[in-house]
Amino acid sequence: MRKKVLAMSMAVMMAATGLAGCAGQTGTTEAVSSSETQSSAVQTAETTEASQATDITFWHSMGGVNGEAIDALAAKFNQENTSGITVEAQYQGSYDDAINKLKSAQIGNLGADLVQIYDIGTRFMIDSGWVIPMQELIDADGWDLSEVEPNIAAYYTVNDQLYSMPFNSSTPILYYNKDIFDKAGITEIPDSLPGIGRIGDDLMSKGGAGEVISLGIYGWFFEQFTCKQQAYYADNGNGREEAAGAVDFDKNGAGIKTLTSWKELSHKGYAPNVGRGGDAGLADFSAGKAAMTLGSTASLKQILNDVNGKFEVGTAYFPKVNDDDKGGVSIGGGSLWALNNEDEAKQKAVWEFVKFLVSPESQAYWNSQTGYFPITVAAHEEKVFKDNIEKYPQFQTAIDQLHDSSPQSAGALLSVFPEARQIVETEIENMINNNGTPEDAVSKMAEKINKSIEDYNVINN
Repeated sequence: MRKKVLAMSMAVMMAATGLAGCAGQTGTTEAVSSSETQSSAVQTAETTEASQATDITFWHSMGGVNGEAIDALAAKFNQENTSGITVEAQYQGSYDDAINKLKSAQIGNLGADLVQIYDIGTRFMIDSGWVIPMQELIDADGWDLSEVEPNIAAYYTVNDQLYSMPFNSSTPILYYNKDIFDKAGITEIPDSLPGIGRIGDDLMSKGGAGEVISLGIYGWFFEQFTCKQQAYYADNGNGREEAAGAVDFDKNGAGIKTLTSWKELSHKGYAPNVGRGGDAGLADFSAGKAAMTLGSTASLKQILNDVNGKFEVGTAYFPKVNDDDKGGVSIGGGSLWALNNEDEAKQKAVWEFVKFLVSPESQAYWNSQTGYFPITVAAHEEKVFKDNIEKYPQFQTAIDQLHDSSPQSAGALLSVFPEARQIVETEIENMINNNGTPEDAVSKMAEKINKSIEDYNVINN
């Protein structure tokens, strides 16, 4: 299925020839000849540099302040690189929009050179045959992959090969209202869904919370609850040993346990339906109505801005499903994919830009502007990063949680993950609204997702 990829060429382009020197002249004309030779050499160098100039197109899905940070990094690279590389960063809309545009563009071979794709597009990109695995570019340059946080790199690594370069990485965490907890006399932050249930009454009756937890119905959260149980979402080693043929959460019990705890919180009135999506629960929390919410680490700055000092925001690890769960969290966000456009100069230029984006300096800046993890270990030593942690100490929770999660919690790779998330969210919402059973919801999830996997495999194999 995969196209034959080109090896990374390290050949240097030949310089233009034909200097206009006048070596045989003497007397007063010798100085003139020397001046002309120097001028000609400068012109030749400029011609050579121009002939080596390479333009590459970078498609991304970062809007707002995140997009401004992308543009600033691209502009800095364009200004500072000495290889004649110019990057044109182009916003393509949401993650879904971007991958759909890529599919259309690649059919006509009109795609970009570098693309940012969300985590759940990983298996599709591997299967597509459109990419040069990032590992090939790394190996050709002798770049040290240990510079990347291992628990972040693990998600994008299959068969010991890094397929894409992590870039905007995040994990989900628990946000809580310290003022409500103080009023309720609760000093220990719950680390599980049952633990949240045990303090629900006190948070509402003593703390004055209108909601215990503003829990958005989000497929990513369901996946994380599966990771916390150290269970597989899909078969074939979570889709990492080979492409998944079916989900596994219906057979290993993880799905039932997750939805049973979720429904109990909803049934008690602790977790009302606040809508679908990762940001659905943030509004009630930021308004001071909910004592807790779940959200991406990349939402920290937005939450603090929206709260605007009305109460103190605390952060804690993403909750377990069962009190004795030992698993960690999986990375989310997006990564950078090098497209195989069969142009060695562009491939080399793409790699130079990728190295710039994941440099400690760039990653410290990226973290300070967006709240995403610095994926490069050395970025933690940058002053910009240290200043940001001092200003936003809540972010330390995210770093500690990442380091406490093992690579085995990397999460699943699934060819139809975008569809799967929509299915999961629909069935959870139906369970909550219509008082359905967790068993029925999980059964319908598995049936529909497995049908999508089957259809995908028939078309693509």
